Amino acid sequence: MWGIELDRQSDMPIKRQIYEAFKQRMMNGILKEGDAMPSTRELASALSVSRSTVCEAYDMLTAEGFIIAHQGAPTRVAPGLTVAESREPKVRRKARSEKKFAADFKTGQPDLREFPRYSFEQGLKKAVAELSLSSFGYSGAQGSLPLREEIAAYLYRSRGIKADPQDIFITAGATHALHVIAELLREQSSRIAVEDPCHTGMLNTFMQRGFMPIPVCVDEKGMQTNRLEEMHGCPVYVTPSHQFPLGGILQATRRAALIRFARDNESYIIEDDYDSEFRYAGEPIAPLYAMDPQRVIYVGTFSKVLYPALRVGYVILPLKLQKQWVKLRTYTDVQNPVFEQAALTDFLQTRRLNRHIQKMRKLYGTRRGALLQSLGDAFGDTWRPWGDAAGLHIAVQFSGLRFDENVEAICREHGVRISSVARYCIGKGHHEDKLLLGYGHLNNDEIEKGVRLLCIAMCGYLPQI
Repeated sequence: MWGIELDRQSDMPIKRQIYEAFKQRMMNGILKEGDAMPSTRELASALSVSRSTVCEAYDMLTAEGFIIAHQGAPTRVAPGLTVAESREPKVRRKARSEKKFAADFKTGQPDLREFPRYSFEQGLKKAVAELSLSSFGYSGAQGSLPLREEIAAYLYRSRGIKADPQDIFITAGATHALHVIAELLREQSSRIAVEDPCHTGMLNTFMQRGFMPIPVCVDEKGMQTNRLEEMHGCPVYVTPSHQFPLGGILQATRRAALIRFARDNESYIIEDDYDSEFRYAGEPIAPLYAMDPQRVIYVGTFSKVLYPALRVGYVILPLKLQKQWVKLRTYTDVQNPVFEQAALTDFLQTRRLNRHIQKMRKLYGTRRGALLQSLGDAFGDTWRPWGDAAGLHIAVQFSGLRFDENVEAICREHGVRISSVARYCIGKGHHEDKLLLGYGHLNNDEIEKGVRLLCIAMCGYLPQI
């Protein structure tokens, strides 16, 4: 009856199927204003359902104003329901499936196989069992105080940073932190000085917030700060402990110049400390933040040391920006999930994070050595590494060669994923002889196999090697 076909195997209740069927007919004009609806007894008989089911469907239509019921008269369709069909194309974007590579040198990937899952799970269970009821409410835009206290203690132990927990703000990772920072600084300047080359995700974050990026060239000693002289009032984004993607450490004279620039221009430096825990020769590099806590915004994350899906990061924020930060977060996403914060607090407090980092630092250092050895065996002396012995990737220079999208495509055809440094450059024509090879997520056998496949791909199409 009325062209209604019920699917009795569907998870959608029968009453809602009836409601949806009539609703669609009213909106597309098949049922018009004033048309009489069938009686509930008649419709129930025709559809072989109980009358109470039909009554419930009619009650839903009445409550939302689709039909009007009058005692002693037929129930009729309400006025003003017809909606013209949308002219927008109904083309659904196909979900992209991640291609499997025989050798995947993707950058920034920690080895999740080594994550202490059971230990962290215990922390989550403990958090659920022991959190006070007050913790289940809104805890504020700054984040959990116990977590901020543990982060402050961890930074002092590992990096020598003396940070007050009241200056630490919890975020949903580094990318989220940069979004909020961009909002904070947008009124001060429409431009931002960034390293060139730099992380494209970071670059897009600032551009989406209305900033015009001003590229500042990078060499093996980090950002060339002498090029900042004409950029009055600009905030500056840097990765001084392990420049991405080239891997250099910002040298002391340039750090001092950067601090002077920020003070002279009353601007801010955004220090992204994305993977400084993993340094394989000596202690972690001292943060730029220690030189001027009121001019440096320090951004940290647990994505590399634990796992990316955790989505917990933090910012150490100068006092002048804190009030506005709280306002921005209060009226956007309010706060981070409470259980992950509590579990991470426990992971820090018990020093399990320190032990995990020590283990992974040794493991990643071994893998970096395996990658360097494999490159030497495959390519002889035609290449050299750039940057410090740190992080989860290496920038590799092959003098005289040029890596572009075509070379990347050739490697993909051979089952090898690589990235050219040139794809991270704002100004074109720079660093075209360099590749980025991520190794953190690969064991030694996978690294050796990957380099062999890379050599085959490059030797076949680039006879200069």
